[in-house]
Amino acid sequence: MAWNTPGSDNSGDNRPSRQRKPQGRGLDALIDSARGLFGGGGAGGILRWVGVLVALWLAFNCFVLVTEQERGVVLRFGTFSRVLQPGPHFKLPWPVESVQKVNATQSKAYSENVPVLTRDGNMVNVEINVQYRIESPRQYLFGSRAPEEVLKQAAQSAVREQIGRSDLDTVLGARSVLTTQVRQRLQSSLKDYETGLTVTELNLPNARPPDEVKDAFDEAQRANADKSTAINEAQAYAKKIVPEARGDAQRIRTTAEGYKTSIVARAQGDAARFSLLVEQYKGAPEVTRKRLWLDAVQEVLSNNRKIVGGDSRQILQIPLTDRGGVQVTPGPVSVPLAQPELLPSVTATDSSRSSIPYSGRPERPKTRDEVMR
Repeated sequence: MAWNTPGSDNSGDNRPSRQRKPQGRGLDALIDSARGLFGGGGAGGILRWVGVLVALWLAFNCFVLVTEQERGVVLRFGTFSRVLQPGPHFKLPWPVESVQKVNATQSKAYSENVPVLTRDGNMVNVEINVQYRIESPRQYLFGSRAPEEVLKQAAQSAVREQIGRSDLDTVLGARSVLTTQVRQRLQSSLKDYETGLTVTELNLPNARPPDEVKDAFDEAQRANADKSTAINEAQAYAKKIVPEARGDAQRIRTTAEGYKTSIVARAQGDAARFSLLVEQYKGAPEVTRKRLWLDAVQEVLSNNRKIVGGDSRQILQIPLTDRGGVQVTPGPVSVPLAQPELLPSVTATDSSRSSIPYSGRPERPKTRDEVMR
């Protein structure tokens, strides 16, 4: 008979009896495994639990996760060590190393109205809008004590400096150049103060006089507008009159030059003609003299009135000229005139020149050369 058969007496059996326990599942099994690992109690079990807790603390303390918007600044015994970029990182446990996270991509804004005195002594209220972000986490944390407060003070100082060098008209109507100058000055100041901040955008959207002097300011603006209008009208008149005067002067100058050239050319032509006539006169004095006389008579008669008789009546034709020198010939006018008297021809009685008929022109006096000859 088996020793564990019901009804049998097991008092004589020397094998130890074993009581089987039901095998647990899930959480009970995990707890049973932990109890088996660390023991049921005593000093050894407590130390094992302390070691597990220390290991878990070290694991979580040495692991650092930096997000995409953040930058981690690692300090080793309170001194800057390095900057952690986005992603998982490991460091030495505290208190050896610690991490300070900084949001380096977030854009912050600063706005304020600042009273500023211009170069010409006018007071204006200028609105400042500044957008900035953290560029250097190390300088932002350790470069200056209050970097954002430094930015506000530097922005006001830059605005006062640049507007103090400009007049009121520039501040009110041409602030684009001032905006660029203020931004450059502000960024330079932030760099010098080691704030770790960078200016992404700066605007001066509005500039107006203080309310206490608004009426006087409006009156001054109207006076300046009237002044500008008068100046523009004067300049327009000058631009109209000056070219006309210059054109008239150029026309008069050109006319004078033309007249000068014409007179000089005519004088030179008359002098050349006279020289040619002198040469011809030396060769044939009588023929030349008679030709000159005929030319003179023809010129005189062609420029004076003519009397023509016909059909038992006399017609007077007088060529006239208008003020412009254009010849105007009026129609025939019947005017009773007396019969002109015809002079008899006269011949020369000089024995030396009896063969030449008298031309009705006085004899030309002899020149000194002819007398000498």
